[in-house]
Amino acid sequence: MAVSRHLVLIPTYNTGPLVFEVVREALRHWQPVWVVVDGSTDATAAGLQRMAEDERALRVLCLAKNQGKGAAVLHGIEAAQQAGFTHVLTMDADGQHPAARIPDFIAASVDRPDAMILGDPIFDASAPSLRVKGRRISNWWARFETLGADIGDSLFGFRVYPIGPLVSVMRSTRWMRGFDFEPEAAVRLSWLGVPAVNLPAAVRYLRSAEGGVSHFRYGRDNVLLTWMYTRLMFGLLRRIRTMTFARSARTRHGSIPTSSSR
Repeated sequence: MAVSRHLVLIPTYNTGPLVFEVVREALRHWQPVWVVVDGSTDATAAGLQRMAEDERALRVLCLAKNQGKGAAVLHGIEAAQQAGFTHVLTMDADGQHPAARIPDFIAASVDRPDAMILGDPIFDASAPSLRVKGRRISNWWARFETLGADIGDSLFGFRVYPIGPLVSVMRSTRWMRGFDFEPEAAVRLSWLGVPAVNLPAAVRYLRSAEGGVSHFRYGRDNVLLTWMYTRLMFGLLRRIRTMTFARSARTRHGSIPTSSSR
């Protein structure tokens, strides 16, 4: 049996000093940790590179300009695949995700290397009500467009992916490069036959006074999500059509008598 190799991947864009705390916490629970700096202009790239000089388990990859979360993840996983890694745990750089859960998620991935391990968020009082309620719509669409696949939460970015299938689906489309990367990844991997395993994980929303930074914009980003699910809907219809034609062809072929049955 092939041995799986896991790493933690943290894409970051203008997260400020909080990224250093997130990286230190991740390193405390798992090594190696890779950070992809997605064209940040907040001087964190230089600080992370200095951290990497003292921490051999940390690698920092820098993109010259901001390309989007999905593009940053793709850049990281392609490099990880070349380095021989088989799985990646992704987590955000804004302090929302629980680094202490990294070993549990990776252990679940080792048990089910064929699966994507999806974080199922546990919200506390710090979670904005509008965002908690709004994600229910996204989750409904993800389950509908996978014909009932067991996707607990489509938007939560704390999850483990098998790298090979993820690279394959990302290379097959010019989409999946922005912040809407997570739901599209879950849907397209499900279409590819990758099962989902859901594990609970606590979420914390930091106030600006605590260093919290959010690039989410309700109007703009909900329009992008709507466009994404519309595209996926057309993809689902094409899949249903293909499956229907294939089933019809098998039925016609099966109805033709063979020489042995005469």
